[in-house]
Amino acid sequence: MVVMARLSRTERPDLVFEEEDLPYEEEIMRNQFSVKCWLRYIEFKQGAPKPRLNQLYERALKLLPCSYKLWYRYLKARRAQVKHRCVTDPAYEDVNNCHERAFVFMHKMPRLWLDYCQFLMDQGRVTHTRRTFDRALRALPITQHSRIWPLYLRFLRSHPLPETAVRGYRRFLKLSPESAEEYIEYLKSSDRLDEAAQRLATVVNDERFVSKAGKSNYQLWHELCDLISQNPDKVQSLNVDAIIRGGLTRFTDQLGKLWCSLADYYIRSGHFEKARDVYEEAIRTVMTVRDFTQVFDSYAQFEESMIAAKMETASELGREEEDDVDLELRLARFEQLISRRPLLLNSVLLRQNPHHVHEWHKRVALHQGRPREIINTYTEAVQTVDPFKATGKPHTLWVAFAKFYEDNGQLDDARVILEKATKVSFKQVDDLASVWCECGELELRHENYDQALRLLRKATALPARRAEYFDGSEPVQNRVYKSLKVWSMLADLEESLGTFQSTKAVYDRILDLRIATPQIVINYAMFLEEHKYFEESFKAYERGISLFKWPNVSDIWSTYLTKFIARYGGRKLERARDLFEQALDGCPPKYAKTLYLLYAQLEEEWGLARHAMAVYERATRAVEPSQQYDMFNIYIKRAAEIYGVTHTRGIYQKAIEVLSDEHAREMCLRFADMECKLGEIDRARAIYSFCSQICDPRTTGAFWQTWKDFEVRHGNEDTIREMLRIRRSVQATYNTQVNFMASQMLKVSGSATGTVSDLAPGQSGMDDMKLLEQRAEQLAAEAERDQPSRAQSKILFVRSDASREELAELAQRANPEEIELGEDEDEDEMDLEPNEVRLEQQSVPAAVFGSLKED
Repeated sequence: MVVMARLSRTERPDLVFEEEDLPYEEEIMRNQFSVKCWLRYIEFKQGAPKPRLNQLYERALKLLPCSYKLWYRYLKARRAQVKHRCVTDPAYEDVNNCHERAFVFMHKMPRLWLDYCQFLMDQGRVTHTRRTFDRALRALPITQHSRIWPLYLRFLRSHPLPETAVRGYRRFLKLSPESAEEYIEYLKSSDRLDEAAQRLATVVNDERFVSKAGKSNYQLWHELCDLISQNPDKVQSLNVDAIIRGGLTRFTDQLGKLWCSLADYYIRSGHFEKARDVYEEAIRTVMTVRDFTQVFDSYAQFEESMIAAKMETASELGREEEDDVDLELRLARFEQLISRRPLLLNSVLLRQNPHHVHEWHKRVALHQGRPREIINTYTEAVQTVDPFKATGKPHTLWVAFAKFYEDNGQLDDARVILEKATKVSFKQVDDLASVWCECGELELRHENYDQALRLLRKATALPARRAEYFDGSEPVQNRVYKSLKVWSMLADLEESLGTFQSTKAVYDRILDLRIATPQIVINYAMFLEEHKYFEESFKAYERGISLFKWPNVSDIWSTYLTKFIARYGGRKLERARDLFEQALDGCPPKYAKTLYLLYAQLEEEWGLARHAMAVYERATRAVEPSQQYDMFNIYIKRAAEIYGVTHTRGIYQKAIEVLSDEHAREMCLRFADMECKLGEIDRARAIYSFCSQICDPRTTGAFWQTWKDFEVRHGNEDTIREMLRIRRSVQATYNTQVNFMASQMLKVSGSATGTVSDLAPGQSGMDDMKLLEQRAEQLAAEAERDQPSRAQSKILFVRSDASREELAELAQRANPEEIELGEDEDEDEMDLEPNEVRLEQQSVPAAVFGSLKED
């Protein structure tokens, strides 16, 4: 039952409340200026009818008119009450009046202004809303305006009132000039392009402007160019030509787009000839292939569109003679533009680098069939290219220029060009030397042999002031006398056209200047040998050897020693030995093998066998480690042929000590095989035992199989047991070698370049040694599984006290019950003490005795 009560009639006769309200009313009576008390009361009455709740808010605000919390909650509640009503409902006006009353006290609160403005925007009251925004801006301090303007601008953009929006944006830019891009976008959308262009030009010229959208100054400039070039009829207040040309000087890396924008402006303006002039100016001034491609493609598209437009116009109006002439003119202009493209592109590259020799050659090729243009191009090229800045060989321009005159039968002009080229201050001596050689080649092609010799002798003559070949401070004309290219050609001409003495003088001069190469020395010696001057040729070799060091002297020594042996054979053996010793003194291991083999061959054919063996022995120590195995093979073969197979034992032992494990293993197998062939079974077994120390059973199964086969053929039960014991011992040794285990695990996992941590990716926290131990156990288990089972490893043994007849009979008969031997039989023996011997008796199968034993 609801009990109604009234307050004292003197206070509020119209106020009604329920029994549940009494505690809150009493609390308010005690603390009527406490906001918390009123808020608790309001929170309690949220479910009450709206008039009573509003009445409660009014009571609180009458006592606390400056409480922002009360006003905010009250206005929010009043807006929610009319949310679903029609905007023409009088309740909306009551809510608006309530907001107006609130701003008497809360005019500095931007949140209330924003809510009120949004409420008015929802009502669609444009003028009232705009004036309220203006009142808010006037009432709030300038620091709070940034909260009002976003909603204000959204309101301005939401209505088709461009003049009002423009005025609002202008006011906004005074507060926030960095938001000019937003204003420009609005101007574009409202088709006010002239003012948009002005604003954009202002932004571009402001060096302090920072784009909110992250655009660079060039991007803004490009937007301006597109705007003014694509809308020439709407942008009247700016000088488009001056703006774009200013951009050409400012953004030199984007000339293509700017030139196209300028031409597009004139095309859209209807000034087609002016646009064509812009295109021509552009393709003659751009510096990069990218810019040229952009401009040329745009130019070609413009010409095509002009032709298409003319053809369409002519087809609509009927063809007339003037239209035909104009159309043919446009077609001819377009064809000429397409044909000029390679030449224009070449001009662009030459503007980038006027000292690019290859591009000048390409330009000459483009003028093929037009002699006058070719001559002009060559003339311009040799005048433009600076030899010290040239890319390529600048002398090739002079040579090609002279070749052009020569091909056209103008030899005198060709000689004049080459003569001028010899006076050019090239950067490299080789360029001038090539010019002199070309002079000689020119005379040789026209059979002027004497003139060719004279020219090359002139080139190699001593200058008035000598200079070192690499002295860059001296002109190349003073250094060309040391050019090997000129001397080589002169030597060839002297050999073909001159006398023996003149040719010898040329070669001697080359050696005196110390510019010879090993090939020049060999050529000189061969020349002397052809003329039967053998000792002179050997002297030439000696002079060449004194000029060079290893490895450059390698070819000279090889040729010298070969020729000397072929000439004298064993007649001057001591001299030959001295030469070999001299050659081998300081010889690098890389080149020693050939010389030692030649030396040993000399001793074998004309010297002493022991000397040859000594040479082979020295060679095994002198060559590179990678060649030692081959050298030992040769040494063993020659020793066996000369002294016999038994003489090779010491060589095998030395090879096994010196070579790497892999090659030493091969040598051991060959050594053991040789001992087997000689009947030295114990020696072979000792070799196998020694080699087993470097043979891991997990990786060298072939070795252990070979040893096993050997023991089957030549051993007995004890030797087999010893072999198996050694195998387990070696395997245990390798299992304790961490580095070896790691390498084996890496090999198994397929990672040739890894570390221990690579064995368990994703488990970096696990101990590396633990990983190694786990992997070692896996490998040991795999090796044990790979061992042949006892049922498969049956080896036939014969009693040692059997007679020859019994052995022969046993060899002929098949043994149905071979003795089964396995590695497991020795496991118990490994556990015994050294002094303990376990004896075990085992019955011998009857088939072993055959018919010798009676049943």
